[in-house]
Formats: sequence, C-alpha cells, structure tokens
Amino acid sequence: MHTIDVDFDVFKAITLRRSSEEVTANDVLRQVLGLPNKKEPTVPSPRLEAGDWVTKGVRFPAGTEFRAKYKGQTWLGRVESGALVVDGKRYDSPSAAAVAITDNPVNGWTFWECRLPGQPGWRIIKALRKSAA
Repeated sequence: MHTIDVDFDVFKAITLRRSSEEVTANDVLRQVLGLPNKKEPTVPSPRLEAGDWVTKGVRFPAGTEFRAKYKGQTWLGRVESGALVVDGKRYDSPSAAAVAITDNPVNGWTFWECRLPGQPGWRIIKALRKSAA
C-alpha cells in the first residue's frame, strides 16, 4: 500500500465525497480521476475447511499468515486449528492478539495484515471484512 500526503482542504474535499463509510478515499479518487472501479479480491471459497478460522463473518483459511509492525518489531502469526496463533498463543479475535502485543486497546482489523494461502500479496484484514459484509 502506498501513502500520499495531502493538505487539510484536499482531505476534507475527499471526505465530503464519501457517500458512506464503505466508500474509501481510494474509491473517491478513482471516481474523480475517471478510473474504473477496482474489485477487491474476495476471501476464497465460503466452504469451511478443517482448521479455518472465522471471525466477524470473515473466513481465514488454515495456513493464512498474519503480520504486524509495532515499535520497530515485526510480529508474525498463522491460522492454525481454527484460531490465530502468535508466539504459540491462540487468539479468537485479531484485536485480542493485537492487545496482547501492544498492551493497549487496539483495533486488530487495522493492526494486522494477512497473506492468504496461494496469494502473493499482503492485505490489511479490514479490507476482507468489508468484502465479506
């Protein structure tokens, strides 16, 4: 994911063009620039397999890798036996794992990114939650 710096007026104009919470700043910019809508890949097959982890309606297949950066350290996790496992500990939610790392209340859906089995790129898990809704 890339970042661009914008001043407050540009940020405000983009925010005002969002018709709902589901419309992202990227969606607004694509529309303004005349680019076609880009469909996010969806989570593979809704069929639940042994070892998959389902949380908040999102299915993470067994073997899905998780990573997050916090205070200069990269944290890694993996979906195993129906849970997120980080440093040998099992978590039932992304936020519980994030709180264990940061020792602060944190939204795990924005803290973690994942790489689904068979896919090359990493994605913020919040993007999967939106596509599952």
